[in-house]
Amino acid sequence: MPTLTATPSALPDFADALNAHVWRAGELGSASVQTVATGYAALDQALPGGGWPQGALVELLLPQAGQHEWGLLAPGLARALNQPATPDEPGAQLTALVGAPYLPFGPALGARQIDMRRLISIHGKPGNAPSLLWAAREALLCADVAAVLAWLPDARSAHLRRLQIAAHAHHKLLFVFRPLRAQNESSPAPLRLLLEGAVEEGGNLRVHVVKRRGPPLTAPLLLDTRAPRLAALMLASRERARLKREETAPLFLPVTSPLSPVHALLDRIAHLDHH
Repeated sequence: MPTLTATPSALPDFADALNAHVWRAGELGSASVQTVATGYAALDQALPGGGWPQGALVELLLPQAGQHEWGLLAPGLARALNQPATPDEPGAQLTALVGAPYLPFGPALGARQIDMRRLISIHGKPGNAPSLLWAAREALLCADVAAVLAWLPDARSAHLRRLQIAAHAHHKLLFVFRPLRAQNESSPAPLRLLLEGAVEEGGNLRVHVVKRRGPPLTAPLLLDTRAPRLAALMLASRERARLKREETAPLFLPVTSPLSPVHALLDRIAHLDHH
């Protein structure tokens, strides 16, 4: 019987190869995960692999559907949909919207480099959650679909697990939106984010990383998800309002100044008393 002998010099290389595939709970997940950059540097740094994972379920918890989805996802989707074609990735792929509460505004998405003609919107009957789950899974199986965005408020863990398996098998971007009440439920999603609107100078969206493959993130991330053109218009509008307030504000002068209205009134009273 032939025997195999491991030389001492080969053992460290073998150990390094094994360690490369071992994830330590105190570290972010392996960089071998293929991702798409989110478009936000702070968020990329907080996510395993540095972006949205391809072939995995991303669960987004929202206080109200239709408020923050596109601002957060548009930069990454634009990258995924506009990447050059390769033999494995034909390019010019589609995004499927399943159960979207509102149709997105075309010009706003166009400003973010997303072509509305490459979006497919799938609607089900009100209250018929199984039909939406079926549609989301079928979209993940479609070769022409690069990403699936599904609004599934009534989905359960078992349903999400099937979607996770399909996304992994077909290497698709998958985002599922659920209400805040679902945050205490178990979920197979390797990445769960809670979104919260903000009105601050540095941004308009707080992102709480509820679950990731790595250590907990103690503080939320503050992102500015407004389109650059819209942000510039809002800044210009605030500046115009400030200048207008300064132009119409009353001029406060010392009472002793001859130009002061109070000084003129006192002078008139004194003149009347003199007569």
